[in-house]
Amino acid sequence: MLPELRVLYFEDLSVGLAEELRKVIASSDVVGFAEVTGDRNPIHLSEHFAAKTPFGHRIAHGLYTASLISAVLGTRLPGPGAIYISQTLNFRAPVKIGDEVVVRVEVAELVPERRRARLACTCSVGADVVLDGEAWIKVPTRAETAPGGGRS
Repeated sequence: MLPELRVLYFEDLSVGLAEELRKVIASSDVVGFAEVTGDRNPIHLSEHFAAKTPFGHRIAHGLYTASLISAVLGTRLPGPGAIYISQTLNFRAPVKIGDEVVVRVEVAELVPERRRARLACTCSVGADVVLDGEAWIKVPTRAETAPGGGRS
């Protein structure tokens, strides 16, 4: 699942530019996320417990699904060198083990004087949006990353 790294600079961005990532959610992903974060809520880890909930089965952590947005931002759009400033998240529906999540990140607005980009973020399973929101990212320019270009 590891996306190939791509570096985009502020001047490479345009409104409407988008990138997608697809990830089938494995039980091992959910267990690993629980181990890393300490969130051991049994709705994520116990089929027996989850069967008694309104969902009827185990579901992935909402923040695990959201973390897939970070994968796109840090590797493809805009990629290495960008600085995450903020993220809003709206959890719309659960993600089950075995679901394929399609993460789409699209440039919605550019603020040149601050080198900021507002990105619309959507995670879908089939035709259903399971999570959406927006991210603000500070994106370096080519001049800033050139030798002697002001970056320390």
